[in-house]
Amino acid sequence: MLLLLAAIFILHITCIIILLAATLYNAWWMTDTISTDIWSRWILSGGHWNYTHIPEHYPQEYLQAVQASSVLACIFCILGLFVFVAQLYTLPKGKRFIFSGIFQLLACLCMIIAASIYTDIFHKDERNGWYGPSFILAWISVCLTFILCVTHFILRKKTAA
Repeated sequence: MLLLLAAIFILHITCIIILLAATLYNAWWMTDTISTDIWSRWILSGGHWNYTHIPEHYPQEYLQAVQASSVLACIFCILGLFVFVAQLYTLPKGKRFIFSGIFQLLACLCMIIAASIYTDIFHKDERNGWYGPSFILAWISVCLTFILCVTHFILRKKTAA
């Protein structure tokens, strides 16, 4: 049981790191000379990456929805870890880790919303670029937080043997 709890804790930390990297790193959409994320755009000029603002033609309402959903996913995942640790000490024997599972489900849903909006609204008609590592990390975090959510809903607290 201790090994299982350690694995769940490590998976929590991994999910938090991946969510933060997906939210903060500047590579949701890339070309040979441009790297765009949900916060800014970087342009390669003279061998150096230069910071610029997101272009005005981006729909700002959708961009703000992606930003908010990504940040909420990070917050819910971090709260899920704290609730999980608290439930280890306060949850009666035989009960399930429902509250921490709910936080992980909310983190999963928020990142699904962010990545889905970004996929549907931005860069649909652009042919000379590709989705970057942050976008891929966002979808990986969706899978990991969902696995963690299901694990919490199935897991029961047992007594120390």
